[in-house]
Amino acid sequence: MQNASKLCLALPSSALWEGVGLKKSLFNCLDMFLVNCKSIKLGIAYGKMISHRYPQKLDAMVHLSVTPEVSLADSPVKIYASGLAPSQLVTLYASLTDERGIKFAARAFYQANQNGEVDVAQVSALGGNYTGVWPMGLFYTLKAEKMFHRLLKRDVTGSPFYVQISLFDSTVMLPIHEPLATCTVERWYAAPGVERIPIKSGRVRGALFLPPGPGPFPGLIDLFGGAGGLIEFRAGLLASKGFAVLALAFFGYDDLPQTLEVIDLEYFEEASRLLLKNPKVKGPKIGVIGLSKGAEVALAMGTFLEEIAAAVCINGATSMNGAPLHFRDINIPAVPYSADAILINEVGLMSSVNVMGDPLDSVHEVSAIPVEKAQGHILLVVGEADQSLNSKMFAEVALGRAKKYGRTNCILLPYPGAGHMIEPPGSPICFISSIRGSPIPTVWGGEMKPHAKAEEHFWKEVLKFFELHLGPAGKW
Repeated sequence: MQNASKLCLALPSSALWEGVGLKKSLFNCLDMFLVNCKSIKLGIAYGKMISHRYPQKLDAMVHLSVTPEVSLADSPVKIYASGLAPSQLVTLYASLTDERGIKFAARAFYQANQNGEVDVAQVSALGGNYTGVWPMGLFYTLKAEKMFHRLLKRDVTGSPFYVQISLFDSTVMLPIHEPLATCTVERWYAAPGVERIPIKSGRVRGALFLPPGPGPFPGLIDLFGGAGGLIEFRAGLLASKGFAVLALAFFGYDDLPQTLEVIDLEYFEEASRLLLKNPKVKGPKIGVIGLSKGAEVALAMGTFLEEIAAAVCINGATSMNGAPLHFRDINIPAVPYSADAILINEVGLMSSVNVMGDPLDSVHEVSAIPVEKAQGHILLVVGEADQSLNSKMFAEVALGRAKKYGRTNCILLPYPGAGHMIEPPGSPICFISSIRGSPIPTVWGGEMKPHAKAEEHFWKEVLKFFELHLGPAGKW
């Protein structure tokens, strides 16, 4: 991250004319351009440009800035263009290539103001991947060329995603011509000095992320869902905020079981104690954050483990589903998945929203996680447009159960229009993806702008929640 890439290029306005390769006079060039222009509005705009700028300003530089050029992936950036013609129609085009060589792209069409400027934070996009005023729209709406491919950072500390923002004349769907200007920015998932330590201790498998400095820092365990493996990008970002974070695998990784047959809570207890033993981790307790199946596990950890002071559960069930829970002499049976309730939509995508057992059904009460026993604090985050499970209903049942026993340590944070994959802000939203173990791509649900707004709010709330119950995060 210290080696900031500052790849900002710009072409003079006159290059638009040189590029056509004509050796005629300026006015002949203008005549040919207007005759062949498909957009009358664009022709008028260029006519204004020549009349207003020729000859004094014909060589003025078109300028594009994206600031900051180097930032964490959850941080906003400012996109600004100048040196354009008044009312000129332009395209802002974003692209990146992930670590597997898959290209992502997004574009938005804008019209410059009378000063020849486009400030993405102030002006509405006319079309493209989104419309309206949306400062980070180009980042949220990046789409993979490969269908249903999710953007997932794997080398969290070693490299950023390089996002190229280019400015084109007129409306451009695919960049086949030279841009007027271009900038490349770096989006990192770990701040400078964040250390990644592979963990293979006892049964515990994962990666520990430590902020720079002596600490001690509040400790967190980070869990993901039913696809298994080890996902680290959120842990890197949390460590960048001053937390010591253990990204924890619990199946489908290294020598762990390849399938999830049982939730052995003693494994998660072992991981919690291992984290607390680290001299850079501030005790006496830690927090946990989980998404999907990881949220189900996080809720169980917050309920049964004395090491957990705060649990954030994002779009997860609040009862055991698919795999039972074992913890010493505690056994909670699982509600079997109802494969016959899988829905396949008209384009062949899968929704599992009805696969889990109804938490309101008294038959399934024996599988409920007894959240009323939690000694720590629970934050239940739900997207109301979740198509993976009815996360809001599960959360409301758990909240009602806690209140029934007089507990006030359980909080519901609902987001209308948000889907299942509520993640740190500033990266492409995942509405559909292929996942390990499923032959059909899965619909996660959500609406573009409400989901993005939910991620921005949720992330701030999570950081405040952990600092409230674990103490201030580290500063450096």
